Amino acid sequence: MEKIWLKHYPAGVPAEIDLDEFRSIGDLFARSVKLYGPRKAYINMDKAITYAELDRLSAAFGSYCQSVLKLPKGARIALMMPNLLQYPVCLYGALRAGYTVVNCNPLYTERELEHQLKDSGAEAIVIVENFAHVLENVIARTPIKHVLVTQLGDMLDFPKRLIVNVVIKYVKKMVPAWKLPIAIQLSDALTKGARSPLQPVEVGHDDLAFLQYTGGTTGVSKGAMLTHRNIIANLQQAHAWIAPFLREEEIIITALPLYHIFALTANCLTFFKIGATNVLITNPRDIPGFIKEIGKYKFSTITGVNTLFNAMVNNPDFAKLDLSQLHLTLGGGMAVQRAVAERWKQITGATLIEAYGLTETSPAATMNPIDIIEYNGTIGLPISSTEVAIRDDDGKDLALGERGELCIRGPQVMKGYWNRPEETAKVIMADGFLRTGDVAIMDSSGYVKIVDRKKDMILVSGFNVYPNEIEDVLAMHPGVLESAAVGVPDPKTGEAVKIYVVKKDPNLTEAALLEHCRANLTAYKVPRQIAFRNDLPKTNVGKILRRELRDEKA
Repeated sequence: MEKIWLKHYPAGVPAEIDLDEFRSIGDLFARSVKLYGPRKAYINMDKAITYAELDRLSAAFGSYCQSVLKLPKGARIALMMPNLLQYPVCLYGALRAGYTVVNCNPLYTERELEHQLKDSGAEAIVIVENFAHVLENVIARTPIKHVLVTQLGDMLDFPKRLIVNVVIKYVKKMVPAWKLPIAIQLSDALTKGARSPLQPVEVGHDDLAFLQYTGGTTGVSKGAMLTHRNIIANLQQAHAWIAPFLREEEIIITALPLYHIFALTANCLTFFKIGATNVLITNPRDIPGFIKEIGKYKFSTITGVNTLFNAMVNNPDFAKLDLSQLHLTLGGGMAVQRAVAERWKQITGATLIEAYGLTETSPAATMNPIDIIEYNGTIGLPISSTEVAIRDDDGKDLALGERGELCIRGPQVMKGYWNRPEETAKVIMADGFLRTGDVAIMDSSGYVKIVDRKKDMILVSGFNVYPNEIEDVLAMHPGVLESAAVGVPDPKTGEAVKIYVVKKDPNLTEAALLEHCRANLTAYKVPRQIAFRNDLPKTNVGKILRRELRDEKA
């Protein structure tokens, strides 16, 4: 396909990136700490660590793994923690020492954690003690030989460190009893590691940086093999896209968990390259607490998913914040709804820029230009060094404007799924294009619009109905806070639309919703069933789980 999108790139954004600027993430790390040593790199619970301090602490972690644990290059190290200062310390330490990071969601069940540790072959894990009881129950069935435990407040200054840890453990009782005889404290490991210098390791583009697990909502969770080349490519692509619009010193709010690929690449790594200050939010689900926390900073950038932005604009305290420096808002992970984007612009004055990606693409693949004035309902243009094709089920390219599967090729596309060549072959075609499983169309300017996931499509009397469209219409109703649309069996039409709705207005009725839907949707798209809920099931980053709703017994 002709790269028609290049004509619509903002001024200063290149068609191609320089992949050879950095050999590895460790190479990028070394340059940033040299350039920005005294600057604050990460802040969490009011405690800041500078680029120079992160250099020292991460070297101590890497050295401990090398000299005490004797882990060879390429060993897998699992990290299981929310957004804490400990995360970048262990992340960069592991990568600098040539290890592969396996990110684990702290809320994993025993089954999920056991699968991931066994599948990845992880030998060591750094875990917050709040979740150590889960590990205790599965560790005997995993390859884990080394356990490093940390408490939420461990990297804070005294006396706050003591206060936070005591309150979490004894007042809020958030640490279930656990027993892991081989466990040592991360703080002790850092002390021991600091006694020996980090040994240089030759790490290049083809070495594995991450085994990033995905597919848990669609089947067996698989480890996407993301090389240093993949990650370097994507942070270079993200940086190239936003560079013309960046300020000298950015402060970015990181509410999404760093163990998720979106925040990992977009926030943790890309903004590290430019010497930004990253404010880590440990519990963004506490919206009042979250808004109070970010109110301490004149932040300039924020990333998130639609559900987070929706919760923020519906909290009256958010509009009271000093938002004068906010100039970049990036939404991804799920579709941004027009009603949310418009409310965000109204309150903040900043356009909510929608991007699109997958774990398998490290993650960014398309993004809207940073200088667009209004939300446009698309996922934007293919980013630098990225090709997009819209293909039919046989893998043949379709004409502009036709619906088909969105396929992506570029240096950010994963090497494949860990130890699953058959699964890899299903998604990576012979010409290197990755099948995304998303149905999309491309217009004459190269803008891509997602219609929906293939599997989420609802077939009503032979007509295709796409849940995103239904949910966008519901979001326009002032009485709706959140919604999800799914297909349910129907004796007359094969499938019918059922919606699950969380009310913003407690007086909202089924009749009012149906009237709204009939005014905005063709008859076969109008929901046949409505269920009101207090909340909707979501992934760890706030993406609504339609499948879980669809699988419910009527």
